[in-house]
Amino acid sequence: MATRNAGSNGSGTGRAYAHIVGWGMAVPEAVLTNDDISAFVETDDTWIRERTGIRERRIAGEKESAATLGYNAARHALEVADILPVDLDLIVVATSTPEHVFPGTASLIQDWLGASRAGAFDLSAACSGFVYAIDMAAQSIRSGSMKTALVIGTETMSRVMDWQDRSTCILFGDGAGAVVLRASEQPGGVLASVLRSDGAGCDLLAIPTTSAREPGEHKLNKMYMAGSEVFKFATRVVDEGIRQCLDKAGLELDDISLIVPHQANQRILASVAKKLRLDINRFMSNVERYGNTSAASIPIALCEALEQKRIKPNDHIVLVGFGGGLTWAATVIQWVAPSDAEPARFNRQRRQFLYTFARWRRRITQLQRSLNNLLYRLNPRRRRRKTRSGRENDDLS
Repeated sequence: MATRNAGSNGSGTGRAYAHIVGWGMAVPEAVLTNDDISAFVETDDTWIRERTGIRERRIAGEKESAATLGYNAARHALEVADILPVDLDLIVVATSTPEHVFPGTASLIQDWLGASRAGAFDLSAACSGFVYAIDMAAQSIRSGSMKTALVIGTETMSRVMDWQDRSTCILFGDGAGAVVLRASEQPGGVLASVLRSDGAGCDLLAIPTTSAREPGEHKLNKMYMAGSEVFKFATRVVDEGIRQCLDKAGLELDDISLIVPHQANQRILASVAKKLRLDINRFMSNVERYGNTSAASIPIALCEALEQKRIKPNDHIVLVGFGGGLTWAATVIQWVAPSDAEPARFNRQRRQFLYTFARWRRRITQLQRSLNNLLYRLNPRRRRRKTRSGRENDDLS
């Protein structure tokens, strides 16, 4: 598992503002290059790079999942923020490839972190999901109902690929990114968001499941995409979403230091930059190395932008996503200066203890349940008891 991270916080006057104070990412070690793909699909490195800008992508191993990748990204984000898991009020996971239909991937990560006081849920808005989740968490903080939230975008897109479909399998990869948002009196943080959807385009990009009414000729649990239509949709809505969000925040394009877009295709980014009349260097891009990681792409790109020092204190940045639904979303963030405060003493050791305690608690709970089930089977008297009405029911306690 390859992981990365970085750090910070703020303070000041009156109302609550939602600031990003921690961030982290996790990607699988395994790399799948364009040449590797050409071994089983009729394509080549030049064809893929010219159309997408992608050279390689990461592929999850057998023991990796959206949950494990999200968990590792979350640990790094908590490390950067120097926050204990028990201080989290909310965990939101944006994913299109959850480990289970239910329980939610967020609940698994909440348990593994030992975040015993946090609510947790999954959010499904495809590649826009991370921006949707940021807005949900920021609204909770601004309302005063939450103080600290963990937002994760995590995907194992390789598990829903039809590896014989050249139009999709060349595009996608696996990974996770996470941020910690925290309430502060210092102005800034998440300033404004725009969330949009057009369900009339639901047939352009989808993964049919066994509960689908009309999967048609498409394979169950495998992605399909109308590439040219999605391309036209993306170049239109990214431009609109950014402008609408800036207008809502009372800002101009010239106020923006960096745009961190969903990493779908380098040609889409170039087209949007042209429409906005911006230098392409104002856009963060790492699609060359990771491909399209859906809801994970924006937080991964954000982490790398911070690592490359492309975001400075008081900069205004835009996060913008688009994808299946069809959905699109943008948010404007004023970045705060890193905190000069020393990390709390022993916090790292306390986090490690909580992770270890959560692991042993889970094992003990599962062992206890197994023992109870064994005793239940061995004791006939416990198997059946009369209810007050005289009927016999299985004792499920």
